[in-house]
Amino acid sequence: MRNRRLSCIAGMALLGMLSSQAFGWSIDGIVKSKISGRLLGGVKINTFNFGGYETISAEDGTFHLSGEGSTGIITNTYTANIALHMDGNTLTIYNADANNLKVSIIDAMGKVLKQNNVGHVQGIVTLDLGKLARGAKFIRINADHNNSTFQVTDKGVRALKKEGDLLPMLQFAMDGYANKVYQMQSETETGVTIEMERPSSSSSGGTDPFVSSSSNTSITSSSSKTIDDTPVDCTGKTYAAGDHNMSVNVDGKNRTFIMHVPSTYTGDKPVPLFVDYHPIGGNGAGQERDTKYKQYTDKEGVIALYPDGTTNHVGRMAGSAGWNVGPCCSDDDDVKFSREMIKFVETKVCIDKKRVYAAGFSMGGGMSNHVACNMADIYAAVAPAGMDLNKDNSAKCSPARPISIIMFRGTTDFICKYQGGDSGFEDGLNFLGAENNFKFWAEKNGCTGSPTTNSDGCKEYSTCRDGVKVVLCTDKNADGNGNGHDQGNAKIGWPFLKSFTLP
Repeated sequence: MRNRRLSCIAGMALLGMLSSQAFGWSIDGIVKSKISGRLLGGVKINTFNFGGYETISAEDGTFHLSGEGSTGIITNTYTANIALHMDGNTLTIYNADANNLKVSIIDAMGKVLKQNNVGHVQGIVTLDLGKLARGAKFIRINADHNNSTFQVTDKGVRALKKEGDLLPMLQFAMDGYANKVYQMQSETETGVTIEMERPSSSSSGGTDPFVSSSSNTSITSSSSKTIDDTPVDCTGKTYAAGDHNMSVNVDGKNRTFIMHVPSTYTGDKPVPLFVDYHPIGGNGAGQERDTKYKQYTDKEGVIALYPDGTTNHVGRMAGSAGWNVGPCCSDDDDVKFSREMIKFVETKVCIDKKRVYAAGFSMGGGMSNHVACNMADIYAAVAPAGMDLNKDNSAKCSPARPISIIMFRGTTDFICKYQGGDSGFEDGLNFLGAENNFKFWAEKNGCTGSPTTNSDGCKEYSTCRDGVKVVLCTDKNADGNGNGHDQGNAKIGWPFLKSFTLP
């Protein structure tokens, strides 16, 4: 029962709030053809459910991808009667009741400095960290496969708060092969074998012909819409700051979302509402963590919503939470859900109905394009990132009025190709591509003349109906320099959004 550096003795139970946080994940393995077994070099590999991580397999088919220093949150959070104490170089774990216990010492960059494994323990575990104590910033406890993470500070050891999101979901893409998606099951995976197949259909990966708006239902002039100018009554609409888990019933299904109330919200005047849609395979909590907009909207007292998508039953992405943008990737009416969610929130907090905005990343970017087609009477402007309209929903796009849109796209995006075409997942999605999406919205909004380059270095149609604008920011996503699959650039996106109101 004894480990050379761990000793277990009977002890007392102390209560500690635990959470599971991934301070660096990694995966390595090989990519090969499922039929011939040939090792495949040049396969593009990208994280699907949060941006910023990508690589290419070597000539011998090997690959490695990691998120060292990442603060991505894992779903298996829990609460247990356990607590930690540091005294010099000695770490004490109270109430360590488990058949298998693993203790990981982690530095500030997410690197695991040392791991100790011990069999059945009950009571108190002590560990002499030696010189590693100086570099220890986090301590992760795995008790019977339940992860818990603590932060080491100069004031002691504290449990991290509960969060929620998935482990990385990877896409493997190569010309001539169908895209392959792999969902990681643990923070560190080695020797993974990815088998790629030839596509079962002959769908082209080329760019879709541009779908002209002239073939669609024309825009209804905003002058024909009845806008409610009744002053908003904020009486009783104060709300505690923080994240509030909420739900609305839509078509008999309980649809969930997070309502984030910043500390700057006072409830004495109407404020903007910002809806941020997550990527496929993600959830609202993950998008709240990864979005670049929160740092800007919080300062201005903006209420933010982070809705949860639902699973679909189409193509290779079946079972992954996404949005119904037609013909993929959910079986539910997400436009109706969005309307009901916003209507519900307006009863809780004081919202300026003329200043409601939408953004989203990846499939969430597809959804924010989609709501521009279907909710222009609700959203004043939208800011999709990492995805365009597809042939199916663009053909049905009929916004109630001209709507301003700013798009963030990367030229080397592995997930949603800049030039457009078939998604590669046999889900029926065939994208317009960034440039055609830009032209599509220019025509839909009655823009005239040629686009110019604005002060942010983005292409812009500024002479459009009702004063709206259509903007395409290429290779400026996330932090302004991203050229792949990544979140939108809020430094550019938020000033654009808030400059527009419903007529």
